Amino acid sequence: MTGLFDVHYRVKEIRSKQTPLAKLNLVIDWEIFRPILEASFTKEPKGLGGRPSFDKILMFKITILQRYYNLSDEQTEFQIKDRFSFMDFLGLSLGDKVPDEKTIWVFKENISKNGLSQKLFLLFDSALLSNGIIAKEGSIVDASFVDVPRQRNKRDENADIKQGAIPLEFAKLDKNGKQSILAQKDCDARWATKNHERHFGYKNHVNADKSTKIITRYSVTSAAPHDSTELTRIVDDNDKALYADSAYRSKGIEGYLASIGCESFVHEKGYRNNPLTDTQKESNSNKSKIRARVEHIFGFMTNSMNKGLELKAIGKQRIESLVGLLNLTYNLFRYEQLVRLQRARAMPSEGSKSKGDVRI
Repeated sequence: MTGLFDVHYRVKEIRSKQTPLAKLNLVIDWEIFRPILEASFTKEPKGLGGRPSFDKILMFKITILQRYYNLSDEQTEFQIKDRFSFMDFLGLSLGDKVPDEKTIWVFKENISKNGLSQKLFLLFDSALLSNGIIAKEGSIVDASFVDVPRQRNKRDENADIKQGAIPLEFAKLDKNGKQSILAQKDCDARWATKNHERHFGYKNHVNADKSTKIITRYSVTSAAPHDSTELTRIVDDNDKALYADSAYRSKGIEGYLASIGCESFVHEKGYRNNPLTDTQKESNSNKSKIRARVEHIFGFMTNSMNKGLELKAIGKQRIESLVGLLNLTYNLFRYEQLVRLQRARAMPSEGSKSKGDVRI
């Protein structure tokens, strides 16, 4: 038989275990996101009555929870109802109403259509910068594939898609006057091969602070373009030094970095008739000790975020939005890690807060 305080004791026990979500709540002031969310979602009432909408911060935290665990909308609704740790993170009790999967989907669609994920990402990035968390002493750039469900198209349909055209079969209207086939086809994603592995989808290009491994800028392309094509979009004169692998080495990029006053620590390339010297190899090895830190970011997204770089969405607009939320979610959890590291290193006698011990 369930006792009067059984739920209270169970939640207290869960909180004592300090789940990742509970740790996040301790260091993040979620209210900083409210102005952007309220300004974009507030609508004039059409009439009297009607069910009040869910709190915007609640819905936003659901999207963060969803990205951290890489859950579908249906599973997100179920897991919130099923798990005390999820309810505690969201500030819900057993008697509270939980947004259903359709409500979650609509909220994410609005984020996508209003371009909010990048605004929210930049807001948190600005908060970290103003609090001295990001030192801007050096940057690392890299890209990772974002895989989406693979399409099974005919050869002529793929040829049309590569040319930027929509196949006629996709554009046909169904009996309800809707393009139901096109709604299920991703005409923006592309195939790419790397290390003998085939990928279908997009790329997440990131610029990360070398000291904290916080993502400071990002861009999204299909999987086809070379990694280096997005460098000028994510690197500017705020970057004082840049670390990157040899894929980013070219005269054009070196000239661009020099023009913005950014010192280049990009790996040098060896060629068939002009191999790297021992000095260049040693230089590359030293650069790798810093450049390799960007791999920790994608490793966290793949492992801790339950294959977070595998998204089930169609179209570049939705993927851009989800990647923005993915990068923001990573930054939130990375900041929480930095706070814990600062606390662990601080001597008890110091008394004052460390630089990273700030609720943002």
